[in-house]
Amino acid sequence: MARTKEFDPDAALHSAMELFWRRGYEATSMADLTAHLGIGRASLYATFGSKHELYLKAMDRYGEVHDPGLVEELSQPGPALPAVRSLVRRFAEECADDATRRAGCLVTNTAAELGAHDADAARRVERGWDHMETPLHSALVRAQAQGELGADSDPLALARMLVVLMQGLRVVGKASSDPRRVHDAAEQALRLLDR
Repeated sequence: MARTKEFDPDAALHSAMELFWRRGYEATSMADLTAHLGIGRASLYATFGSKHELYLKAMDRYGEVHDPGLVEELSQPGPALPAVRSLVRRFAEECADDATRRAGCLVTNTAAELGAHDADAARRVERGWDHMETPLHSALVRAQAQGELGADSDPLALARMLVVLMQGLRVVGKASSDPRRVHDAAEQALRLLDR
């Protein structure tokens, strides 16, 4: 007779995601994971596979739960540019806030730590960036159609620039104690949206 799991795999995955998010992949050992999750190594391997497989599943979970309302936020009826500006400013606020800035973003953290040498992680990073770029692009196309954005603007290039900016804000926010650094950068980038 097969034994039933004595823990909730969904809750354990969420907890592992939070640990990886705070500490990174390399700095999180299997011993850290078993202690943090409160489950044995054998159960961890049986449920999630290797540490690497668990990390990839944690990244997938992050994609499901982080900023789930992004599409809705950027697709409200009416003018589109105020929503884009609000999103960028929200990112800047989060990156300057002592309560949230240290963790950064799991996607950004993974890009810096594993992106260059881990194809599976890099694919998830790209998917995370696409999750931001696609609704930004749609909002900017709508802004252009509504006359908020100049006809000579390139909505896709602007969306990509904003994604790179927001990811850069996450990196700088983790290390800088000067909130003006991220706020000034965000405001300067938003000027590119002016007609």
